[in-house]
Amino acid sequence: MTLDYDILVIGGGHAGCEAASAAARMGSRTLLLTMNMTKLANMSCNPAVGGVAKGQIVREIDALGGRTARITDRTTLQFRMLNRSKGAAMWSPRAQCDKGRFSAEWRHELENTQNLYIWQDTAAELLFDTAGERPRVTGVRTCMGVEFTARAVILTAGTFLDGMMYCGEAHAPGGRAGDPASTGITASLAAMGFETGRMKTGTPARLDARTIDFEALEPQYGDENPSKFSFSTDTQQVKHQSPCFLVYTSPEVHATLRTGFDRSPLFNGTIHGIGPRYCPSIEDKLRTFADKEQHQLFLEPEGDNTNEYYLNGFSSSLPWEVQYEALHRIRGLEDVHIFRPGYAIEYDYFPPTQLRHTLETKLVDGLYFAGQVNGTTGYEEAAAQGLLAGINAHRKRVGESAIVLQRDEAYIGVLIDDLVTKGVDEPYRMFTSRAEYRILLRQDNADLRLTPLGHEIGLISEKDFANFERKKSCVESLISFARRTSVRAGEIDDYLKSVDSEPMKQGRKLYDILLRNEITFAGLSRVLPKLAQLIEEEGMTTEAIEEAEIQIKYNGYIQREKFIAEKLHRLENIAIPADFDYHSMQSLTIEARQKLTRIRPTTIGQASRIPGVSPADVNVLLVKFGR
Repeated sequence: MTLDYDILVIGGGHAGCEAASAAARMGSRTLLLTMNMTKLANMSCNPAVGGVAKGQIVREIDALGGRTARITDRTTLQFRMLNRSKGAAMWSPRAQCDKGRFSAEWRHELENTQNLYIWQDTAAELLFDTAGERPRVTGVRTCMGVEFTARAVILTAGTFLDGMMYCGEAHAPGGRAGDPASTGITASLAAMGFETGRMKTGTPARLDARTIDFEALEPQYGDENPSKFSFSTDTQQVKHQSPCFLVYTSPEVHATLRTGFDRSPLFNGTIHGIGPRYCPSIEDKLRTFADKEQHQLFLEPEGDNTNEYYLNGFSSSLPWEVQYEALHRIRGLEDVHIFRPGYAIEYDYFPPTQLRHTLETKLVDGLYFAGQVNGTTGYEEAAAQGLLAGINAHRKRVGESAIVLQRDEAYIGVLIDDLVTKGVDEPYRMFTSRAEYRILLRQDNADLRLTPLGHEIGLISEKDFANFERKKSCVESLISFARRTSVRAGEIDDYLKSVDSEPMKQGRKLYDILLRNEITFAGLSRVLPKLAQLIEEEGMTTEAIEEAEIQIKYNGYIQREKFIAEKLHRLENIAIPADFDYHSMQSLTIEARQKLTRIRPTTIGQASRIPGVSPADVNVLLVKFGR
């Protein structure tokens, strides 16, 4: 055993697991330092993966060679494709998972990854070499007194840094229920000049299924023909799905909750950290939406072999007895027993404008941050950051160029650029509305966008790349067939009538027929033998057929977004010197000079997205650097 590694990852959450897995599989001798090996990638809050925009991120992680999608597929209890009634750019996969199996599968994955080693302990202090021109990280000292050295350190400590849990007037140190907080890391980083802050998140009570009246609740089932997250053929669609249930609060529930507001740490000034706007506690909902008489909640299973249920939407830090009494006033939960009450947790984070797009810190060489320490929220956002941090830490070690995804290449690119360029004033959560090019960044084409890159950097196997090439070939073949094949007037009238589409008055290309919203390849294959023969001969999968159909139907929108993206890429190609003195440019506004000096954008494109930098300021920079 050695105490010296190429890359050291602190924290075994979703970011840490992806970072360690990627770095090790790319060839770096990697150590994952975790407090508890039985809780790797633990689903501390909702036992689900994906959702609006988050599902796209998971598919991108998979396309690059990450492991979250595969683990999700192996542990799915229910799968749904959200927003099917909207355009393809809005479709978002979501899976309810078996919480215990999810963590166990991640442990199995990591324990069987070559070059990856695990040490169960708590990081107490980061070690630095300050002798050079720029400080660099050299390793970590643990609570057990062990000193590990490494060429790079990736910090993925989640909610554990000086974490404090609150339930009413009671509070205790901790990173989550049952696990201690981590102290020392924030202090060692602050001593190096890092800016720190506090954020807050929370979780609801866990309920005992034996005491729930499911007959009184409205079931919510998964898709009739469920898909899956991973593009790999190594995982299968879920066979047996578990239902979730819709639950509703009432004025009586709200009145009960309000009796505890004076003892709420959110309202009495005990908690100073900023909470997530888009995942508020139930008491926040009552204050913000005081006129609403009910709120919709989701009752979700935590596993196949447990009675534990998660009440999504009922996060709370109110006194436990207030939570308990309010739950008893919800229809179907009149006799409910709780395994544990909800609580809030406050923790340290580091404003992400202190990072480069590689997720390496600007202050210390070789030190990377990923996950909630960057002010984000969500397993998916954390996993994406961990994957990119692991990739870039390895590539820097071996002298290869960094991987930086652009905003028109991936939601992951949008996520990281938003963090590094704009910073955060609340826990960051990804939405489709944050992406300018969401028609390009669909969940269905994540592999077409990113798998070649994943293969190039060594995270996509030859087998998976061959499957990708086959799918790509099928898509191109099907689109080509549609462009050259003509359909006579009257040839498919019966099918057109069956889907309430106007009959054709003259012959048309198959491609043009598919531009109609209600027309599908699946329907046409039943009335056009040549199409059915092509699909059968080439062994086209449902996924490949759907991809070809989406590309045809949305081609006009796709081409327009590509044109806009190419125009804006010109700004991304105009570099700004790292040491440029913005204060010397009096033609810039004072706010722009201050923001540009603090964030140090590398291109004019990045500078244009900094809050406080106006279009006039961008024009000044273009005159200086672009013409």
